[in-house]
Amino acid sequence: MNAAGAVERVLPADAPWTWQQLVAATMDMQRPVLPTPHQVARDFWSSLVDWPVNSPRNLLFHVAVTAESTLWGFVLGTALGLVLAIMIVHSRTLERALLPWIVASQTVPVLAIAPIVLVILGSLGFSGVAPKAVIAMYLCFFPVTVAMVQGLRSPQKIETEMLHTYAASRWQALWLLRLPASLPFLFPALRVGIAAGLVGAMVAELPTGAVAGLGARLLTGSYYGNTVQIWSALVMSALLGLALTAAVAGVERLVLSRRGGQA
Repeated sequence: MNAAGAVERVLPADAPWTWQQLVAATMDMQRPVLPTPHQVARDFWSSLVDWPVNSPRNLLFHVAVTAESTLWGFVLGTALGLVLAIMIVHSRTLERALLPWIVASQTVPVLAIAPIVLVILGSLGFSGVAPKAVIAMYLCFFPVTVAMVQGLRSPQKIETEMLHTYAASRWQALWLLRLPASLPFLFPALRVGIAAGLVGAMVAELPTGAVAGLGARLLTGSYYGNTVQIWSALVMSALLGLALTAAVAGVERLVLSRRGGQA
């Protein structure tokens, strides 16, 4: 992919050149169409060690901005998903009224939703983290809702009937039986949700012309044709996604091991 640019800009036009020279030229171009792994690694490392952490040229600066929006969106999306799931499980009317709209909401591309949300929240005086967190929440709540509906309905009939014999209220049954039974369903959904929230936070940074965040880093790289910067930001976003899902997996192991020990 870099051969045409290397022939045009790097190799001499008035002298013959070999294929070894062509390969060498394509492997170290200043503005490659497709950067090589060593170029991406070099730019990635340089951004971490050659600039202070609070500099916009440091990837960790952008990671902090995007991670903040992602975590807020994850918290809000998880809370919304839990509330919707509890409402759906305890009311057939709400299930018929809400569930089709919840499913339909995910058919709208987030790229179409993001500008609308940003304009509406901006007109209400919300800026900065809030609009990006709302868009991250939009992608987070769906897997949590679907998984929790299934999880809250997972207790066997004999277990629910036993609580009825003790005259347990709906909220007591929810707290003592349904929520503990739903934990194996909840945590896989949380891993999916936090990864989706990261995508939402990065997408939300694109239409705003943001100057900070991994999405903004991708945008500036595309503006200036700096594909190496784009790929290093993509690598960092992948590492951030792995770190966030690993953190959720660690909480899952801790919670489920304690639950198993209490059982």
